[in-house]
Amino acid sequence: MKNNYIVKAALTTMLIFGSCTKLDETVYDKVDVNQFLTRRDDVIRDFLRPFEHAYWSIQGNDIYAASENSTDEIATYNRQGDWQDGNYYARMHYHTWTTQDGFTSGAWTAFYQGIVLATNSLQDMESIADPTKLNVTTTELADFKAELRTLRAWFYLRAFDFYRNIEIITDVKHTTTGNKQSTPQETFAYIESELKAAIPDLPKRVDLGSNGIGRWTQAGAAALLVRLYLNAQAYIGQDHYADCAAVAQDIIDGKYGAYALDTRWDAPFDYTNSSVNSETIYGFPCSLARTHWQYDGGMFFWSMTYDAAPLYCKFTDFGQANPRFALQPGRDVDSVEYPFALGKPFVKFQRYPDDYRLKLYRNLGNSTREGMFLFGYLPYQHDVNGVTVTDTVRGNKGSYPLFIRDQVGWFLDAKPGTKISDKESDMGHADHNSGIFMLKYPLYPTPDANRITSAYAEVRLSEIYYSLAECKYRAGDKAAAATLLNAVRKRNYPAGSTSLYKTDGSQLTDQEMLDEWGREFLGENRRRTDLVRWGVFNTGTWWDKQPDGDNHTAIFPIGKDIMGANPQLVQNPGYE
Repeated sequence: MKNNYIVKAALTTMLIFGSCTKLDETVYDKVDVNQFLTRRDDVIRDFLRPFEHAYWSIQGNDIYAASENSTDEIATYNRQGDWQDGNYYARMHYHTWTTQDGFTSGAWTAFYQGIVLATNSLQDMESIADPTKLNVTTTELADFKAELRTLRAWFYLRAFDFYRNIEIITDVKHTTTGNKQSTPQETFAYIESELKAAIPDLPKRVDLGSNGIGRWTQAGAAALLVRLYLNAQAYIGQDHYADCAAVAQDIIDGKYGAYALDTRWDAPFDYTNSSVNSETIYGFPCSLARTHWQYDGGMFFWSMTYDAAPLYCKFTDFGQANPRFALQPGRDVDSVEYPFALGKPFVKFQRYPDDYRLKLYRNLGNSTREGMFLFGYLPYQHDVNGVTVTDTVRGNKGSYPLFIRDQVGWFLDAKPGTKISDKESDMGHADHNSGIFMLKYPLYPTPDANRITSAYAEVRLSEIYYSLAECKYRAGDKAAAATLLNAVRKRNYPAGSTSLYKTDGSQLTDQEMLDEWGREFLGENRRRTDLVRWGVFNTGTWWDKQPDGDNHTAIFPIGKDIMGANPQLVQNPGYE
């Protein structure tokens, strides 16, 4: 367990299987395990197969798009016809999706392919009577089984969050038909029991050393329990904040392994695959030559305007980017801040103006950068007849330079500060100046050897601090909540900053807690869950989004294709 075979085998597996966008692959459940598990490498490849699909699934089949576009922080605008897509993204934004929208079947498919793959591999591991004949120790085999159970629980937790009424599958070797859905209470108890059962056989990070990237550890499984307990009220109508606080405190105290908060805001998102010196509890390994799903078009690479990558960031390996995802606006076309409490993500950052993250994203050389946002003019230099000329990034709808702003409308070639006559601002009326972009993961220039090597941080120690802070806040201990939040927040500001919360926690309100979750975890695929937990996903107003008619949209419908494939499934309430 203390050599590097896992990482090498993982990379080999990634090359063999490639991407997971082909969803019609067959799981061969009629093959005798003894016929293909004949050596150690076979066992390792079998163990690792579900992990590559897991990485892809963070953004595949529009999972990220549906999760983020349905919230108050990110949107995919109709930019003068670009990304209109039959109002697909508008339906995500306005909560008017139907069972025929692709993501409603796509997310289920992605989650359950992962569940089936993990179960298949787990059952293979359980079929090994004498691991020593395969040059595998009994401790390793127990670890493999525990990690597969944890990975499967991670898939189940995400499906549970998306759909709530899901089916539990524990056997793919002898069953050819789907199951009826379990009740939310049954699913909650199942996920909880799986994670608790897995923890004792899981390694701690210290056991894995620099090869721990991409591996589920005791702390990783415990962190999933924190997620489950934190959202229990929304999931099953029962308060589990005390359980959440207990597990979170154990993680922070080192019961499941030693972890420490990073001292720079950008460090968790600039985590290379050869170091364990990070607050990342669970991350997917990333590299330019192999897999890099958070840099795919389903996520962060298409979170900037067309030429921002090759011209402004000097990253040319992928060519042009595409403005699929941008922040929702905090101001109307006349630069007046919107009055509602939710949304306005960039404005929420500006509440604390000395925040390092507010700087314009800029590569500084030697695998370093500053700032987290793209806004204003994006200048770059290029050669014209032997003379270095400074120019500005432009769009695809005109020759004018883009001025990216915290507004949505048709600004076209209007200069900053100019009042335009067209006051419309909504999902169907945006241009390529509209919406500030987020660059959380670095996009270093093409000559930089470390470009696109940052692991995707699925679980961070910061989440555990924030979860415990929320539990303390809900219990009435605002001072303890402020201390926990400030332990993370202090890296975002200069020493002695007045932006830290007062020690008595008097600044904390429900809205401020939700705002702070949004700042720290902007774009990390959890905003919808947070809004649901705080009871504002259906009742809240943000930008041009009005409250829903009722709360049935707190969960998504099961897609038409999925319903047709398993006649035992019952559609979620409120959907046809």
